[in-house]
Amino acid sequence: MASAPALVIDGLSRSFAGRVAVDKLTFSVSAGELFGLVGPDGAGKTTTLRMLAGVLSPSSGDARVGPASIVRDPEAVKHVIAYMPQRFGLYADLTVIENIIFYADLYRVPRADRPARLERLFAFSNLGPFQQRLAGALSGGMKQKLGLCCALIHHPDILLLDEPTFGVDPVSRRDLWLIIHEMVGRGTTVVVSTSYMDEAERFDRVALLHEGRLKALDTPVKLQQSIKGEVLVVSITDVRRARDLAESMPGVRGAAVFGDTLHVLVDSAAGMATAIKDHLAAAGCAVTGMRLTAPSMEDVFIEYMAGRKGHDHE
Repeated sequence: MASAPALVIDGLSRSFAGRVAVDKLTFSVSAGELFGLVGPDGAGKTTTLRMLAGVLSPSSGDARVGPASIVRDPEAVKHVIAYMPQRFGLYADLTVIENIIFYADLYRVPRADRPARLERLFAFSNLGPFQQRLAGALSGGMKQKLGLCCALIHHPDILLLDEPTFGVDPVSRRDLWLIIHEMVGRGTTVVVSTSYMDEAERFDRVALLHEGRLKALDTPVKLQQSIKGEVLVVSITDVRRARDLAESMPGVRGAAVFGDTLHVLVDSAAGMATAIKDHLAAAGCAVTGMRLTAPSMEDVFIEYMAGRKGHDHE
């Protein structure tokens, strides 16, 4: 028999001063799954994680986190999770090792178990050589890794991470994901929020959130396959103006700026490539390159956020 879900979310909602931040979310997360909450700022990701962590009461609905209801027994939730908010509560005037020991005390980790746990945490975080450094003197990436070590010292069943790689350098981002994948490999259920679309492809499943509502829920591969049509990557001058021009064309389903290129979603690239190039060139936008690409999670995100799927996920 399949194991019970680690989290079950049922009609979860939260409002602030009349504004709906999370709107009737309903889905479940399997035990041992790496699950992503993906969406822009204001999508409801942080509010959702705070409710799941038992630190914010829902306006309506409920969620079961492990064996505990966040409505009926939010304190019980805290025994099975580790929650790492964007601004994790590190103590700047304590050293790396002192911070971890402090959290070990909070979680009542048996002293006999601590040496082995510390050895493992230092091994995969590479913080061993910095044990005596003050937390306030660490780089942003090292602070995030220290935050993870503090969150993991008590071996939680469920790990909730709110934008753990936000503002972190590329090397530290890679290291953080290695730690996360190792925890999943050990059977930990991990729920991560992110606004980085390139990170969305790392998850077993993704929930796309927009304005507090669930827009789509599936594996990254299936979400990418759900995009009907083809994506043209257009290298062009004045890319933002080119986006508006492309979107006005018949046969173009959508266009979005990606750095200095334009992604144009069309029903058929063979039938539209030349027409797009000629239309943009006539308007004074010089096309310097054009190629066909498979839809990325960024293309999926834009497709759903624009409402082109017709309705929210049910």
